[in-house]
Amino acid sequence: MCKVIAAPGAAGCNSAAAMPTLGEIRASIPKHCFERSLVKSLFYTLRSVLFTAGFGAAACSVLPMELTANSSALWVCYAIVQGTIMMGLWVEAHEAGHMAYSSSPIANDAVGFCLHSFLLVPYFSWQKSHNTHHARCNHLLDGETHNPDLKRKVSKSLDKMLHLVFGWVLYLVFHTTGSRRSPVTGERYKRKPNHFSPFASNELFAEKLRFKVLLSSLGVAGMLGLLALASAEVGLKAVALLYFGPYVVVNGWLVLYTWLQHCHPDVPFYGEDSWNWLAGALSTVDRPYPWVVDELHHHIGSTHVCHHVFHELPHYHAVEATAAIKAFLGDHYRFEPMGITASLFQTAKHCHYVEALDGVQYFQSAIDDRRAAQKAKDL
Repeated sequence: MCKVIAAPGAAGCNSAAAMPTLGEIRASIPKHCFERSLVKSLFYTLRSVLFTAGFGAAACSVLPMELTANSSALWVCYAIVQGTIMMGLWVEAHEAGHMAYSSSPIANDAVGFCLHSFLLVPYFSWQKSHNTHHARCNHLLDGETHNPDLKRKVSKSLDKMLHLVFGWVLYLVFHTTGSRRSPVTGERYKRKPNHFSPFASNELFAEKLRFKVLLSSLGVAGMLGLLALASAEVGLKAVALLYFGPYVVVNGWLVLYTWLQHCHPDVPFYGEDSWNWLAGALSTVDRPYPWVVDELHHHIGSTHVCHHVFHELPHYHAVEATAAIKAFLGDHYRFEPMGITASLFQTAKHCHYVEALDGVQYFQSAIDDRRAAQKAKDL
């Protein structure tokens, strides 16, 4: 069962007085866990690069480009496996964006920019919005990614599972499920922001960041240009099969992780009057992923509570640090033992909207609402 923590003044199984301080939590973690090593980080990046290149080369030499029922099934399997491998590169870039990759800001940004551009992610733009996600986690106005809808905005079709495929691109381009107000103006957005526009009308980024936003967009444009050249050389079908199939799977993994880490029927979201940073950071859920996935993805889903409290802590110390945090936090530590597939269905079924944007809110289920309404109607 997922543990529940309450913000100061809110109802819950733990009182505000029982909540530890950030310093106390940090002191519970061995000091060496905060040490960053460029050599270790490069090792894990190189491992992911070699796995990606090796599996891609094997697919090129074995799988036929002529699509039949059998070969199409094999290419789908390739996309799933290769996308799962490539997600390791995504996590390394994410680590660099948090300055956890190395003590050198230049090394962090160089690695993060290259890896994220390869995966069509605008590095500096997303770095800024993701840091906002950490700074305002589970804040109903300022929280980034998977910010709950109000009831009136819930899709009637409830096709929640589709956002595993489209959710990431929709967030980058249309800011879907993003913050409700601008981190620059502190007011509601006048128009939908996105992660690619460096212009002043984009209220997601302050003026001093506009050059970096432009660089980020140029990085993605450069990768698209390389893919276009590759398509001209070997054919669009080959590039689609070798790159874009896995790319969709990578995006699916990213949405899955962020969705399951921050959406659960027992996890609270806070209005302006109830939110504080530590309560928001601890409103994060660790889950049990299959060993090979956890290893390829550097334990990003099974150590995410630790990551939200100490985002500068490198992933190769996160398992040890999580064990320390779990022992220290007790009931303040959230872990959902349910398997990932079952968790996806639970989240898609029960996490649709919140009643309001103030106080302490929990996800409500539009499906349960409809069933209750139908039952009342039948009576």
